[in-house]
This record gives sequence, C-alpha cells and structure tokens, in this order.
Amino acid sequence: MGGYSLVAFAAFLSATVVASNGEAIDDILKSLDNGIVFFENRFRHINLDGVAGYTILHAKLKAAVRVWEDTELAGDPKVAAAAALTERLDRVLPLAYQTLQETEPKYFREFEPLMDAGFWTIPRKWSSTDPSLAYSAFRATECYNERLSDKCITLLLGTWKDNGTPCIVTESCRDTMTVFGCPYYSLSHQLLYFMIGKMRGCSNILQGEKRQTRANLTDEYYQEIFCSNMMKTNQEIARKNFSGHTRDIFIENIMLCGVTGFSDFYNSDWLRHILLWQDPGMGCFGKDEEQISQALSRDLLEALQQHKRVKRREKMLGDGCSSHMTGVAVSALGGYLNYYLTEQDSTKTPVL
Repeated sequence: MGGYSLVAFAAFLSATVVASNGEAIDDILKSLDNGIVFFENRFRHINLDGVAGYTILHAKLKAAVRVWEDTELAGDPKVAAAAALTERLDRVLPLAYQTLQETEPKYFREFEPLMDAGFWTIPRKWSSTDPSLAYSAFRATECYNERLSDKCITLLLGTWKDNGTPCIVTESCRDTMTVFGCPYYSLSHQLLYFMIGKMRGCSNILQGEKRQTRANLTDEYYQEIFCSNMMKTNQEIARKNFSGHTRDIFIENIMLCGVTGFSDFYNSDWLRHILLWQDPGMGCFGKDEEQISQALSRDLLEALQQHKRVKRREKMLGDGCSSHMTGVAVSALGGYLNYYLTEQDSTKTPVL
C-alpha cells in the first residue's frame, strides 16, 4: 500500500510538472514558428553566425523529436509541431548555406563543419553549475580578439587550410583559452573552443600544460568553470534588469551552456523575458531594443579601437533586426524546448 502511494504521488508530481511545462512549450513553439518564418523570408541576408544559430536549433529539434519518434506519443501535438519545425529547417538551411558559400566563401569554408546539425552533440544528461567556481571578479576588458579565436577554432576543425590536420592546439591557443577571469564574449568563446574540440573528437587540448596548478584539470572541469561564471554573468545581467546591450551575451550564455548540459540555464523566468524580446511582427530579435543597433555599433567600434573585439561578426539587418541575437535566441529557445520535452523521457509522460 505504501509503495502504491509513493508511485501515485510520483505520478502526480510528474503530471504537475508536465502541465506547467506544457504552457511553456506552447509559447516556445509559437516563438520558434515566428523565428523560422523570419528565417525563411530573410535567410539571404543573415550572416554565418546567425545561420549557425539556426543550425544548432535544428540539432536541438531533431534531438527532441528523436526521443519520442518510436513511442506511442509520437503523434502528440507538441512533438508533431516540433517535427514540423524540423522539416521546415530541412528545406531552408541548405539554401542559406548555398547563399553563404557565395557571399562569404572564405568564412564559410573555415566554419563549414559547424553548419551541420550532426556536428552538435545535444545532451541527454543534465548537471548544474557550481557557484563556488565563480571568479571573485572579472577582468575589466576582454581577453583576446576575434581573429585569434577564429584561428584557434579552425586549427581544431582542420579548416585552417585545405585538407588541414584537425585538432591542432598551439601553446598560444591553449594558454588563451584557459585564462581565468575573462568576461562576456571572451568567456563564452573559451567555452565554445572546448565544446568544438570535444565534438570534433580532439583529446589533446590540455596536453603540454606547463602550469603545475592546472596539471589535474580536465576539459570537462574547464567547461564547468566557464559555465559557472557565465551563470554569474547572467545573474548579474538579470539583477540589472537586462539592459539592451547585455541581452545578446545573456542569451548566448544560455545557448552554449545549455548545449554543454547545464540545465540551470533553462530558468523559467529568463525564458519569459526572452520571449518578450522577440519582435511580434518580424519574428526576429534585437529590433529597437533601447536603440540596440546604435548601442551595438558603439560597443563594436570601441572594441575595435581597443583591438579587443571578440564578439563574432554582427550584422544589423535593414529592418533593425540583429542577425547574431536572432540566431542565438532561436537556438536558446530550442534548448528550452528540447529540455522540456526530453526531461519526460524517463516516464514517457504525455506533454499534452
């Protein structure tokens, strides 16, 4: 009798969670539908970084649908809606890649492996960040520039030249990518470097480490350190009420650390804010957010003048939409959707 009561109570709790998540899933699906409509209409004008966000979204949608495809709940309306979004991206992404090959041939060639949804490993096990790993303070300026970041990543991918050897880790790349205290985009690109190395199958990122205090640190531990500090960054941004110029990095942190498997980034209050930042008419993000285009232009100009720019190539579209912010936002929302759908996998509880 006691065992039966425990099972019934667990089922009740699961149903309660599902009901709550069900409303969020509906909101996310609606937002992603609008975001994909925008992409279908404007893919010829969206740069590589924006398209990369849609590629990661594609991977997350496919992962969520895959959990349910062989069960009796494959026809669940929410799962079917996610599958329909996946099919739309199946059609439009190849067109976007073809456009990028024509408009940004060198940049596309260097980062082409990232333009494959199959490259991105979507987590099935979740963990949380550790506040004790947060830096006491962040550096006042970014730690390195975009050119170095791009070079280090192409050395991992093997795209630094035609038929290049992959998984090359130079001393300068390793040292730069493991510096502690880096803020904002430096921090997120340090994480991205380790993520790409893992997904590319590189196992030598930390070989040759000369610092005795770092001798026992692993790739996974660096990722935990970085995401714990990205969580600190996001919490600070939230406390300061999400000022327009911080929203892009806030969403990028959710996108990257969600892919890394830290589920505490899928904060329901943060989701509510992100959904509000989408332009309801266009379906994009970054449009007229406290004159965000002007703010980004000032920030990027200042960073370029200081030779500290690490934010990837931004492109403000003619209608005021941000290519980068739209890409990372739909990808982050795809992470929320994948998490909400796949967390029911252990019980196969309907999400209706």
